[in-house]
Amino acid sequence: YPAAERELQALAVCAGRQGAPEAGDLKPWDVSFWAEVLRCESFDLRGEARRPWFPLLRVLDGLFDLCGRLFGIRIEAADGEAPVWHGDVRFFRVFDVSSGKPIASFYLDPYSRPGSKRGGAWMDTCLDRHTDAAGRPVLPVAYLICNQSPPVGDIPSLMTFEEVETLFHEFGHGLQHMLTTVERPQAAGINHVEWDAVELPSQFMENWCYDRATLLGMARHWQTGEPLPEAEFAKLLAARTFMGGSATLRQVHFALVDLRLHSSWTPASGLSPEDLRRQIAATTTVLPPIPEDAFLCAFSHIFAGGYSAGYYSYKWAEVLSADAFSAFEEVGLEDETAVQSTGRRFRDTVLSLGGSRSPAEVFEAFRGRAPSPEALIRHSGLVAA
Repeated sequence: YPAAERELQALAVCAGRQGAPEAGDLKPWDVSFWAEVLRCESFDLRGEARRPWFPLLRVLDGLFDLCGRLFGIRIEAADGEAPVWHGDVRFFRVFDVSSGKPIASFYLDPYSRPGSKRGGAWMDTCLDRHTDAAGRPVLPVAYLICNQSPPVGDIPSLMTFEEVETLFHEFGHGLQHMLTTVERPQAAGINHVEWDAVELPSQFMENWCYDRATLLGMARHWQTGEPLPEAEFAKLLAARTFMGGSATLRQVHFALVDLRLHSSWTPASGLSPEDLRRQIAATTTVLPPIPEDAFLCAFSHIFAGGYSAGYYSYKWAEVLSADAFSAFEEVGLEDETAVQSTGRRFRDTVLSLGGSRSPAEVFEAFRGRAPSPEALIRHSGLVAA
C-alpha cells in the first residue's frame, strides 16, 4: 500500500510537469494515461524500436538453448514429418540428451492470420503421454499458438519484447506437457494439476527473459548481428518493477473481493456485494471507487470465467514461479553446473510429475520447503534486492 501511494504521487508530479489541471486531484481514469507518460519518460521504452533485435528464429534458438541447459533436452526441427494445417506451421521433436531418445513433439503456429485465426497465444494438447492398447508408449505432442507479425519480403518475423515473454510463457506450459513421466493420461503433463499451480511453469519461464546471459545471448539485430545494447537491457530490467506496488495491490483487491464474496457474504449479512467490495477497497485501493463504479458487474472472471473463489491463483502462481526461479538465483545464475543441477531437479519434479501428486508436494520436492513470497516481493521491486 505505501508503495502504491508513492507511485500515485509520482504520477501527480508527472502530470504537474505537463501542466495538467488534474495533477492535484487524480481520478481513476487518469492513472493509466499518466502511468504510460511516466513510463516513457523514465525508460524510453518503445516496443516497436526493439523488434530488430528479436527475430523469431534467433529467439527460438535462444529458447531451445536455454531448455537444453536447464532440462537436458535437445529440440530439433522436423518439418515435413507430420501433417500441418497451414504452411506457416512448424513441427519439432524433443529428445532427452542423456539417452538420445525422443520424448515428445510439438507444433508451432507462430504468425497472425487475420480472419482465419483467433488472437492471443496459448498452448494446448494434441496427444497425452500414455500407453496404447498394444502396450506401446505414445509420446506427448503439444500445440503452441502465437500471433506474431509474419515475415515480409526479406524481413523476418520480428518480435516485441512482450511477444518474447509470451512465447517463453506458453513454452513453459508446453514443457510441463512434454516432459511428463506420468503414464496415466488423466494425470500426465498439465492434466489434473490444481488450478492455482497451472501457471507455475509458464511464469517461471518468463523470468529467464530478464536473465542477462539468456536475453543478450539471443537478442541480436537481424541485419548487423549486434547484440541488444546494455543500456536497453538495463531499461527492460528497470521497467519490470514500474508501478509494482499498484499492480500488486490491484490483484490483492480483486482476490480478496472474490474470496470474501464466496466465503463470508450472505444475503442476511446486511450488506450488498458492492458494499462488501467497498469495505475491502478501503485498505486495498489508493483511489477509492467512485460512486458510479460498477466493477462487480464486469468481474466476469469470477462469475463466468471459471475463477470463482480462485482469482487469487493469479498472484499465487507468481509466488510459486518467483520462488522457483530464486532457487537458481541462490546457486548463482553464472554457475553453469549449479544451474544445470537445479534445472534437472525442476524437470524431475514440477515438469515431470504433472497432476500425479499435489502441487504443494511437488513444489516442496523441488524447493525443499513450502513456498515463500519473499522472492516475488523482491522481484516486484517492493524491497531492496
